[in-house]
Amino acid sequence: MRASEIRTELPIVAAENAGCSCCSTPSTEQPSPQAEGTDYSVTGLTCGHCVQTVEKAVTALDGVTSASVGLVAGGTSRLSVSGPHTEASVRYAVTAAGYSLSGK
Repeated sequence: MRASEIRTELPIVAAENAGCSCCSTPSTEQPSPQAEGTDYSVTGLTCGHCVQTVEKAVTALDGVTSASVGLVAGGTSRLSVSGPHTEASVRYAVTAAGYSLSGK
């Protein structure tokens, strides 16, 4: 038998954490998108125009499919956002529109 005809069977074993181990890549934290229908508290809204401004700003965000505000004039209104988004992006849009996101 020639050396080229000798075959060695290698067992195939499922590996946990399979991947290249020659070098490591630093992990980076990516903000996870919020689930569908996340509610936020917004302050500073006093009228229907305020509501339209916030809804338009948040709806313009990538991934957001809808945004609606339950107005409490002069108090804390509820902003409901559907579609993949991050709290940071919603906060930025609301702040850029001239209002304050006070939490979830």
